[in-house]
Amino acid sequence: MSAHEVLQAAADLVAAFARNDRAAYFDAFTADASFVFYTLPQPLLSRDAYQTLWDSWRRDEGFEVLSCTSSNAHVSLHGDVAIFMHDVATELRMHGEHCSSQERETIVFIRQGSGTQQKQGLWLACHEHLSAMPEGLPPP
Repeated sequence: MSAHEVLQAAADLVAAFARNDRAAYFDAFTADASFVFYTLPQPLLSRDAYQTLWDSWRRDEGFEVLSCTSSNAHVSLHGDVAIFMHDVATELRMHGEHCSSQERETIVFIRQGSGTQQKQGLWLACHEHLSAMPEGLPPP
């Protein structure tokens, strides 16, 4: 196991989000992944819950990811668990309007074991926590 593998898994997840690739983005998460977004009143407690919300945003609000850039990445390894932290600059379209945000994010990855349906060493995200960037700090 190496920090490089986790950084690659995180880069793949961010790239899928940045290109608005719903399938690849959600494939980067475990089914029981949880999500804490400061823009929502409560956590999402499964990948399916987030996918349902994502689909409603697309349908009802014209949600579209235009770009997403990661910076200041840091990985902390703890056995089969890794904590990835980074700053993220995101450009979205909602209700036909361009929106941009500067945020800080923590993603917890878990290494999947060897089994008939999983590859040894495959890192999947099991928790994502998004926070607003503190005011007064320069963008990443």
